[in-house]
Amino acid sequence: METITKCLNEWNATIEALGQGKQTILIRKYRTNVGKFLLYPTVSYALKDNYLESFRNEYQPFAEKNALPKKDNRKTEVKYFATVEKVIERSSQRIGSLKEYHIWTNEHVKSYLDNQKAYIWILRVYKLKEPVMSERTMAKVYSNLLEEVSLGGIEPVLNGGEFSKIVQEIK
Repeated sequence: METITKCLNEWNATIEALGQGKQTILIRKYRTNVGKFLLYPTVSYALKDNYLESFRNEYQPFAEKNALPKKDNRKTEVKYFATVEKVIERSSQRIGSLKEYHIWTNEHVKSYLDNQKAYIWILRVYKLKEPVMSERTMAKVYSNLLEEVSLGGIEPVLNGGEFSKIVQEIK
């Protein structure tokens, strides 16, 4: 049975949006050569007073509810696994056309990109059969969990047809 320790550190609200099918992409300033990873929830953004302003109005209640992951001392709950199905380059000026695939405001995305080229990661997200409580090594983008997680019994968040339609729409 396949196991994994590699994880991508990401805002918990974003992870929950991915895990609930509200979001299917990540917008980054860089490509990735890591094709699969667990989604590890982080909270640093939620410590800022105005963090909700990063999310579109209709998603602010969702982001507030999902700002913090479940924790137990130094362990954090990990519920999702993702594969990078495609990476598309876009100018930072052409990001607005992707708003239906993410929960952030255009202002937040443009501020993050700072006029740099955008790399759109189209992710296929899966729910783990059972969430795990785990610690990770410290790193900024990718980390490793201290114990392996089984990928047995994972279920895609979106069915094949829904996901294929989204991949076709994002070009």
